[in-house]
Amino acid sequence: MRLSQGFFPTVKEVPADAVIPSHQLMIRAGLMRQLAAGIFSFLPFGYNVMKKVMQIIREEMDAIGGQEFHLPALNPIELWEETDRVKAFGDIMFHVKNRPMVLAPTHEEVITAIAKNHIKSYNQMPQIWYQIQTKFRNEPRPKSGVLRGRQFTMKDSYSMDSSWEGLDKSYDLHAEAYKKIYTRCGLSFYIVGASSGAMGGSGSQEFMVESNAGEDNLAVCEESGYAANVEIATSLVPSAERYSLSEPLKEVHTPNCKSIDEVAAFLKLPTNRCAKSLIFMNGEQPVLVLMLGNNQLNESKLQKVFGADIRPAHPEELIELTGADAGSIGPVGLNNKFHIVADNRLKDANGLVCGANKNDFHLLNLDMQRDVKIEAFYDFRTVEEGETSPDGKGKLRIVKGIEVGHIFKLGTKYSDSMKAMFLDEKGEEHPIIMGSYGIGVERIIACHIEQHHDENGIKWQKALAPYDVHLISVNMNSPEVVAKADELYKLLPQQGISVLYDDRSGVTAGFKFKDADLLGMPLQIIVGEKNLKNNLIELKDRNSGDRKTVPVENAVEEIVAFVKN
Repeated sequence: MRLSQGFFPTVKEVPADAVIPSHQLMIRAGLMRQLAAGIFSFLPFGYNVMKKVMQIIREEMDAIGGQEFHLPALNPIELWEETDRVKAFGDIMFHVKNRPMVLAPTHEEVITAIAKNHIKSYNQMPQIWYQIQTKFRNEPRPKSGVLRGRQFTMKDSYSMDSSWEGLDKSYDLHAEAYKKIYTRCGLSFYIVGASSGAMGGSGSQEFMVESNAGEDNLAVCEESGYAANVEIATSLVPSAERYSLSEPLKEVHTPNCKSIDEVAAFLKLPTNRCAKSLIFMNGEQPVLVLMLGNNQLNESKLQKVFGADIRPAHPEELIELTGADAGSIGPVGLNNKFHIVADNRLKDANGLVCGANKNDFHLLNLDMQRDVKIEAFYDFRTVEEGETSPDGKGKLRIVKGIEVGHIFKLGTKYSDSMKAMFLDEKGEEHPIIMGSYGIGVERIIACHIEQHHDENGIKWQKALAPYDVHLISVNMNSPEVVAKADELYKLLPQQGISVLYDDRSGVTAGFKFKDADLLGMPLQIIVGEKNLKNNLIELKDRNSGDRKTVPVENAVEEIVAFVKN
C-alpha cells in the first residue's frame, strides 16, 4: 500500500480523553476513530490488525475441532428470561425500545436453543461451536479506549458434552488453544483463577495481561507460578493464636474508638488481637461476619457463600439490629435472627477484643469456642502484597491486569433452565453439560500495544503487524531513490512480504521517520541518496532500534530473512 494513496490519518497530539498508551496510540496511528462513547470505527490500518488476530483465533479454534457459526446479535427477550439473565445483566443489557428484543452481550442462550433442538443423543457429542461476532454491553462509564466499550468483537465458543469428564477435556482443549493464541499474538500473560459472576457454573479461569491500565487486581507469584484474581486469591498466613488460659469476658470503655487501629492503640494491643464485626443483609436475614484485625473482607468471596444479593447493612439497620453504630458492634449477645460466620484465621482463637454492641464500649477476652456460636468458617479475606503464595514457594505481588479471555465450566446451568436434554446409552435423559469460552479481539490489540510501544509509537510484533515492512523513499525528487524504492515495492510482494510504502512528495524525511516509528512496522527499509551512492540501503529494526546498511543487491534477501525468521 502506498501512503500517498491510502487512508492513514495519523495525529501528532495525544487526544485529551486518552489516558493509557494503547488508546493514545490507536488514535494517533490511525487504527480507529471514536463515533460515540465506547463505540469505535476501525479504519483500514487497524482492521488489518484485527483480521490477523481473528485469523490466529480461527486457526487455533479449528485445530481443537471447533466449528464456526455466525449467530444473530438481535435476540428475543424471552430467550434470556428463560435463564433469568435479563435480571442478572440488569442495565448492562441493551433493550430494543419498540420490540421485545435485546442486543446480545454473549450467546449462551442462543447456542443452548440450537443444541436443544438438534443434540438429542450422547453419540452426537462432544461438540465445540464458536463464532467471532459483535457484542453489545451498556457500560455505564466507557473508558480506556477499546478496553471498556459498548460495542466490541468477541470470539465466543461453547462446548457440549455428555459427561463431566468430557467437559474437563473440552475445557482443557480451550485452555491450551488460548495459550497458543496469546503466545502467537505476542502477549505475555497470566492464567488466573477467577469468579464466574453472572455466567455461573462450577469454575473459571481468566487470561490476564499485566498492565497499569488494567481494572482487575491480580495476586501473582513468579517463584511458584501462582496467579489468581484478588476476588478469589488465597495465601498462607498464620491464624490468630489460642492461649492456654482463657480469661472471662470484660467490658471496657473505649471512648471515640471507631476503627481497629484506634481500638488497638487505646488498649495497647496489636491489631491482630481484634475481631472486627461487619453486618450484611441477605434478604431479611442479618449476617454478622467476623474478620481478624485489619484484614479486608473480600465481598466476592462473601457472595460465593451467600449469593450475589447480599449487601452491607445500612447505618439505621445497625442500630436497630445491635443497638450500636459501626465500630462498636460484636458477636456476643445478639438475638438468634443472626447468622454468624467468621474468617478462617479466627478459628479457635481466644483473648480477642470485639465490640460490645454499645457505643464506645468493647469486650476483652473473646473466646471463639466459648462465647460465640459460629455457623461456619470461610476464607473471607483479601490477600495482601508480600504474603506467602498458597504453595509456600514465594511471595505474592499484587498487580493490575487486563482480561483478554475468560473460560467457564457452565455445567448444566443453561441446559437445565432451557430443557436442553440428551439420551445416554441406556436411554435415560440428562441435561447437556456445557462450557463457555470468550476472547476479546480488540483487547488483544490494545494489550499488544500496551506491552509493545515506546515514546515514539507502536512496536508491532511480526504476527500482528499490519504490514511486514515500512519502505521509505527519503527523497521523492531523486530519480535514483524513487527508482530503487519502486523496484523494492514491486519485488518484495513477490516474496510474500506485505509493504507499506511511504512515497509521499512534499513531506520531509524527518516527518516520514516519525510516522514510521509511530506506525511501528517491525522493519523499516530506508532508501536515501547518500547510501545509494555507496550502493547501500539502510534497514532499521523497530523493536530493537538496531540499524545496518546492506548492499543493494543483497537487500531483498536480507529483508526476506528478517521477515521470515
